[in-house]
Amino acid sequence: MKVLVTGANGFTGSHLVKALEQRGDVVVGLVRQSSNLDGLSGCNLQLVYGDISDRDALKTAMTGVDWVFHTAAYVELGLVDAAKMERVNVAGTRAVMEVAQAAGVSKVVYCSTIGVFGDTQGQVVDETFQRRQADFSSAYDRTKYEAQQIVDHFAAQGLPVVSILPSGIFGADDPHFGPVLQQFLKGGLKVWAGGDRITGIVHVDDLVAAMILAAQKAQPGEHYIISAGDLTTREMFNILSQETGIPVPREVPKPLVQLAGNILDPIGRLLKWQPPISRERVHYIYDRCVRVDATKACTQLGWQPRSVAQTLKEIVQTLTSAS
Repeated sequence: MKVLVTGANGFTGSHLVKALEQRGDVVVGLVRQSSNLDGLSGCNLQLVYGDISDRDALKTAMTGVDWVFHTAAYVELGLVDAAKMERVNVAGTRAVMEVAQAAGVSKVVYCSTIGVFGDTQGQVVDETFQRRQADFSSAYDRTKYEAQQIVDHFAAQGLPVVSILPSGIFGADDPHFGPVLQQFLKGGLKVWAGGDRITGIVHVDDLVAAMILAAQKAQPGEHYIISAGDLTTREMFNILSQETGIPVPREVPKPLVQLAGNILDPIGRLLKWQPPISRERVHYIYDRCVRVDATKACTQLGWQPRSVAQTLKEIVQTLTSAS
């Protein structure tokens, strides 16, 4: 099987490349000239260089390809380049779908997000849920929703595309929560915000397994939520503490966190700096709650993820053994 992975150097993309190569697939990776390729060390994939919206590069990358996995995305909260995010997440997705349709690939798997459901206000939802939130919580929220609409449009036109909707993606090399976890393991994380915040979790390798299963088994146009379950930040740190013996970080009072967000947000905009806390991040910590049920992926695809607790314990063990 010949397979293209967009964003092949990214967190999810690099894990996917390794899993595909272990299967014996021939892998092509679309990356930017400026991409850090450290995550692909030891891989044998063919690299095609180009922006995600560069149709010529996409045509080259899709030559003779059976499957396309679209994982490339601009993922960030807080102070972001909204125009760049629009270009990558929306225009880039449109370009991938158009070129895949013209190339006649047999299956496209799109890595979406449970965020397309909007704020479910704590309600546990499945793939049939219709978004009720009228506005958007962030540029990321808006651009991924718009990208999903594009994918669904192409599916309705006959493109054999399947959407995978993961919750929070965790792993030892996770660029988002990974540095926080490393700081915790060193005993340097003394405080945390939003202990009641609920986070859905899936191990990156379980997400990759679901994407490959979707390519093999899923019917075109289907959506699959990919999550091992959810828990509060407080529960997460309790598991980590039990595993390591390191004390749970103290919780910063909500008014103090909100004040910090209000102060640092304009400073960050003025200095073009991404502060550790901003108004948008405060909103995600305290106000937005998306909860999901991944039963469909388990029953229809035969997906069998490790538990949330096992995911966290394995990451701790990997990081501890590497240090």
